[in-house]
Amino acid sequence: MTTARTLELVVAIAILATSVWLYRSQRKADRGYGSQGAVLLLVVGAIVAIHALGLLEYHPSQSELEAFG
Repeated sequence: MTTARTLELVVAIAILATSVWLYRSQRKADRGYGSQGAVLLLVVGAIVAIHALGLLEYHPSQSELEAFG
């Protein structure tokens, strides 16, 4: 894993941790917990983590390599 990918994964973990903290924190005006911002951060953190782990990279199949090669 390259340094850039490692930093991207650290940022993703920080975003995910922030989203959990924001979702679980109770506000005095709101007796429940949760917020749309926390859910959006959770989705963004998950996408960044997937990208950092390289799961979105394109890997052509053997037949595609033969067709273009």
